[in-house]
Amino acid sequence: MKSLTKQLKAKQQANETIFVPYIMAGAQGLNQLADEIQLLAEAGASAIELGIPFSDPVADGPVIQAAGLRALENKVTLKKIIQQLKQIKTKTPLVIMTYFNPIFSYGLETFIHDLVKTDVKGLIIPDLPYEHQELLTPLLNGSDISLIPLVALTTPKERIPELVESGEGFIYAVAVNGVTGTGRNYQETLDEHLAYIQKVSDKPVLAGFGISSKEHVERFRKSCAGVIVGSKIVQLLSEGKQTEVSAFIKEVVSN
Repeated sequence: MKSLTKQLKAKQQANETIFVPYIMAGAQGLNQLADEIQLLAEAGASAIELGIPFSDPVADGPVIQAAGLRALENKVTLKKIIQQLKQIKTKTPLVIMTYFNPIFSYGLETFIHDLVKTDVKGLIIPDLPYEHQELLTPLLNGSDISLIPLVALTTPKERIPELVESGEGFIYAVAVNGVTGTGRNYQETLDEHLAYIQKVSDKPVLAGFGISSKEHVERFRKSCAGVIVGSKIVQLLSEGKQTEVSAFIKEVVSN
């Protein structure tokens, strides 16, 4: 069992709220990344998801797209982020969320080779189909980096066990149809969908997309192991409201 799964399962078994904040690496400048990671870790994040800026995102809502554009304007690249992460030490697991193109441009073997020199313990690639995961899984064998699967509301029920079985770390359950962001109406069948994923999974199931309040966190805590919150965190950091970020995380993880 890889360390990301082990740490999150321990929290789940202790009935603790698993909370994973998302930030866009380099949105406030790469020199701020270490401080942002420290802020989130000290506030009680279970793991920290780091977005990689990309010119053509397909799953990012307007807040995260804007943060990605700021990072690109700051000349932030995947290679620069990895170099920065080599200097950052944290006991809170880091998870990279990136589209496949930046990894392909980096060079798959070189990317994984460099990634294992950091504290990154998970990897999410929204546009990498399950059928093509073999491009990376052999390179990840023997490492402590988990390839985390996404399960959408539109994923056929008969396909879910296969996705869950292939994944490591945790299962990313997409809670809405569409892109990231706030103000979403959740489908009536969502809880049934999450319950089924939990039934067939031996890893923690975390809900993401459209989760932005304490009430949302409490709602999902009843139906899965925890949540991933992105747009709210990204917006507050862009406004320089680090204190509010810390207070929000401390409030939801303490319940």
